[in-house]
Amino acid sequence: MKLRKLALRSLVALLLVLAIVPAAFAQSGTAKVRVIHASPDAPAVDVFVNGDRALTNVPFFTASDYLDLPAGTYRIQVAPTGQPASAAVIDANATIAAGKAYTIAATGPVAAIKPTVIEDDLRAPAAGNARVRVYHFSPDAPAVDVKLAGGDTLISSLAFPDASGYLEVPAGSYDLQVTPAGGSAVVIDLPGTTLEAGKIYSVFATNVVASITPEVAVTTPAATPSTLPATSEGASAPLALVGALALGLIGAALFMRRRAAL
Repeated sequence: MKLRKLALRSLVALLLVLAIVPAAFAQSGTAKVRVIHASPDAPAVDVFVNGDRALTNVPFFTASDYLDLPAGTYRIQVAPTGQPASAAVIDANATIAAGKAYTIAATGPVAAIKPTVIEDDLRAPAAGNARVRVYHFSPDAPAVDVKLAGGDTLISSLAFPDASGYLEVPAGSYDLQVTPAGGSAVVIDLPGTTLEAGKIYSVFATNVVASITPEVAVTTPAATPSTLPATSEGASAPLALVGALALGLIGAALFMRRRAAL
């Protein structure tokens, strides 16, 4: 609970920082940006936006809602927690384009951490349907297939750190499984996953393969709240709100490790 409160306070702080970005950096219009911390072994850091400390001690695994941010370029710096911006281990500019939607994630182990930028499509599904997309963010896992339990393969050979295309399916309850590409051993099991009409589901395969974990975010087009689908086991994946663009480019790099269970 304390962690979630800290994340919410950090989000507010970051939005205040972004609200005062100099006009020279801004383009007309906004972009939608969602950020994911998916680096499983990284220590805690502070994140600076245009020189101001915006976030501290953000953990793995966290994900933001899609947030509207002014299009433009931002300077992002990441330093070990408690250190100044001059001690940054990452110092880079992030540019986002108006009218686009992005998932920006920190992927890979800390020794090879990098930002992964994926352009998303937030168009609503057809009436009575839901849309599903899978993101492979488990750094040491092989390419995977996504299947209906005992049935058809829906997504083939999805490799780290890519995302699948969008699957549009009738609303309903599905038993979904993730297996190594071409194999049958189930590495992620999502039984009785309820997909509601009009929503977009993002399924993230996170953590190292020995403790691979599914995280699920739900987007309602035009409204974009984040919720979680119900499963037959009554499980849920924690999705704490964190800062948007700052974590985005560097992917919230070098965060505190935390195990997350679906």
